Amino acid sequence: MSTNSKTKLLVISGSSGVGKGTVIKSLLEKCSNINLSVSCTTRNPRPGEEHGVNYFFLSKEEFKESIANDDFLEWAEFSENFYGTRKSYIEKCLNNNQNVLLEIETQGALQVKEKMPEAVLIFIAPPSIEELEARLRGRQTETEDAIQKRLNFVKLEMENSKKYDYIVVNDTVENAVNKIIEIIGV
Repeated sequence: MSTNSKTKLLVISGSSGVGKGTVIKSLLEKCSNINLSVSCTTRNPRPGEEHGVNYFFLSKEEFKESIANDDFLEWAEFSENFYGTRKSYIEKCLNNNQNVLLEIETQGALQVKEKMPEAVLIFIAPPSIEELEARLRGRQTETEDAIQKRLNFVKLEMENSKKYDYIVVNDTVENAVNKIIEIIGV
């Protein structure tokens, strides 16, 4: 894939519970020239999530068929579910001179960087691991086992974040958003 030199492919990742969604929502409100890519997943929708808005919710069979057809720019398996970004949407945005933002986990982000070195990777880090655990527990959307799996996965994500272009600590949403705007210059 090639991109217009004026448009940017932005990739934002961070541990579950770090506040990525809130930071990205605020960023998109301030920067109307960035399109959010909607990822595909095989996990069940959380309360309030809509198909085609938050994610494209696919069966595992549909997802595996898309993998076989090379439909994804990146994909990964996490907590027994698949997540991926369709190439067609990214190509469409970039070919139409639109910036596009992916909210994906670190394994997928590194796949994107390998295929599209011009992509800008930004990792959202928590102020501390203790704060991250408190945020995860505060959501009250997951079992204790799921929380422990996510906390264990943080170590891999933090290691992968060393390969990112930037690391932004989400101490406050406003500070994190302002830092991202400064980084991307859009």
